[in-house]
Amino acid sequence: MSHKVEMELGGRTLIIESGKLAKQANGAVTLQYGDSMVISAACAMPEPKLGFDFFPLTVEYREKAYSAGKIPGGFFKREARPSEKEILSARLIDRPIRPLFPDDFRGETQLINFVISHDQKNDTDVMALTATGAALAISDIPITKTVAGVRVGRLDGQFVVNPTIDQYDECELLIVIAGSSEAITMVEGSAFEVPEADLVEALTFGHEHIKQILKKIEELKTVCGKPDFEYTPVIIEDALKTKVIEMVGDKLEAFNRIADKDERRTEKKNLTSRIVEELAEEFPESEGDIKGIIHDLDAETMRRMILDENKRIDGRGPDDIREITCDVGFLPRAHGSAVFTRGQTQALVAVTLGTKMDEQRLDELEGESTKSYMLHYNFPPFSTGETRPIRGTSRREVGHGNLAERALFPVIPSEEGFPYTVRLVSDIMESNGSSSMASVCGGSLALMDAGVPIKSAVAGIAMGLIKSDDKLVILTDILGDEDHFGDMDFKVTGTKEGVTAIQMDIKIDGLDVETMRKALDKARTARLFILDKMNETMPKHRSELSEFAPRIISIKIPPSKIGEVIGPGGKVIRSIVEETGAKIDIEDDGTVLIASVDGEAGRLAMERVQALAEEAEVGKTYSGVVRRTAAFGAFVEIIPGTDGLLHISEIDHSRIDRVEDVLNVGDRVDVKVISIDGDGKIRLSRKALLENDRKPRGAERSR
Repeated sequence: MSHKVEMELGGRTLIIESGKLAKQANGAVTLQYGDSMVISAACAMPEPKLGFDFFPLTVEYREKAYSAGKIPGGFFKREARPSEKEILSARLIDRPIRPLFPDDFRGETQLINFVISHDQKNDTDVMALTATGAALAISDIPITKTVAGVRVGRLDGQFVVNPTIDQYDECELLIVIAGSSEAITMVEGSAFEVPEADLVEALTFGHEHIKQILKKIEELKTVCGKPDFEYTPVIIEDALKTKVIEMVGDKLEAFNRIADKDERRTEKKNLTSRIVEELAEEFPESEGDIKGIIHDLDAETMRRMILDENKRIDGRGPDDIREITCDVGFLPRAHGSAVFTRGQTQALVAVTLGTKMDEQRLDELEGESTKSYMLHYNFPPFSTGETRPIRGTSRREVGHGNLAERALFPVIPSEEGFPYTVRLVSDIMESNGSSSMASVCGGSLALMDAGVPIKSAVAGIAMGLIKSDDKLVILTDILGDEDHFGDMDFKVTGTKEGVTAIQMDIKIDGLDVETMRKALDKARTARLFILDKMNETMPKHRSELSEFAPRIISIKIPPSKIGEVIGPGGKVIRSIVEETGAKIDIEDDGTVLIASVDGEAGRLAMERVQALAEEAEVGKTYSGVVRRTAAFGAFVEIIPGTDGLLHISEIDHSRIDRVEDVLNVGDRVDVKVISIDGDGKIRLSRKALLENDRKPRGAERSR
């Protein structure tokens, strides 16, 4: 038997239904919004996964091509590896869902979302987030609370819940918010230099709509929810715990006062290895438990030091930012480059400028599109002193790159003013927290070094939080350990004018709006400090592009002339490219982009295109070539591919009997356009350019 609830949300009906599909899952729902629909299924095992010392949760989001009436491309014609959109959507769901499970639960859990209908108006990522929260809520899987999500946009100064996909480009602010009834648990989005106060208003607006959705989920849970199953919790022997605590003593407190990450971690690693070895006989097969106990003691020690002493593990105070250095023009042949270093986090960012042909072409459920700006983030193992195989781009790398890409997007010049394809690559050389924010700062500097006319520098900062029952400390510029042991990772990017991107994840129940306001205010102070440091190195973009970057000339030709420029089978345009070495791209509206590192080659290509696209003008003089003669006159090619009729009466002031007495095929002759009729037929005159008292003359022979 199926059960469903529905409500109006943003002028559309939201329907959540259970009991119709995937009934063997622990919990499953379909969520329909407009004509878009997703199914979310949740499955979990009550027994701990053997050999795992962490919670084995996997979250998947997959888009079915049939949902939008499409057949997948490629040889196999079926869905393959997840796209970037699918990876980002899975991360969007994972981050607010993961903290919901009890700390002692280790049963393998899988949350799968399929997009099964897509109307190309209502985005399905935030729908899948809410559907996952609903599927868990009605299931027998133990969770601490229920969450849902909405997307908030601001159009014409007004906040809108779940704007349609075609409204995205019009929004000056666009963020996804997840939360429980009590607090906000996750935020991600972008903005066009929006003040922090406006962002707080958007969060409040979105949370109110989340509460309405959660009421409907509770209604569904009341009629079809299952009681939580009993699971086998992960329990560590008290005797082992006591022994480890005694052996650790105050050593972790001393280690957490070592500022250098490598030295600090080496001391902790040696301590752990020693304790595991000494307890191996008394507590066999307990290595994972011992490491877990030390991990918890480490977190408790670090948190207590911050809460009680306002002192962090590298010696900084809560608001202190690590030392910053900026280098630009680091790579000799890249079109632009920068090295941004903050403490033990370092990003090498390179910019490459390309042409229209270098754009990324996307084929998604929403339709086909192109991207002329992209940022790619790489996190090699040596950046943290580790060894591990490199097997393609990880989900984390996709997510961090997307955040940095969104952060810089508001300052990237429009294609009309800067007709280049822009690609940034951030390779992390060192990492100890906030490498995505280092990518933003390094990316901004690299763009300026490349001469890209960005309107303002952009910086990013990662904020943290340590919270106990009666104390709360907000941390600026968090380290990797503070992210790992802390309660919040709140990344904010922006210019001096306002916020351009935001991403917040928390591990506690949620954050109230006032705490978020304080974090945003501190982030702004830190961001302005970093921008000042960046401006000391590069206050504005270079006035000239790199000598190795292509020069792009943009001209406009009549759309009717596109065929003539391209030629049959592309013959004409290929000949221009081969002769000049320039790249040429022609758009449907007649815009021609000519790119060449050699300026002279670009100029020659431009002249060739202009000559092919030129249209005859009445009263203008042309030097043409006779292509054909007849009894009544000669046909003269005045523009490549364009002939006009030079009537025999217009050849000379004196009467002539035969055209060939003056002109022959192949002769070059100066003529004037005297008329163009409605059918485009061109009439020419030679005698209009001759003095009246002269006898007939032959034309100059073309050799």
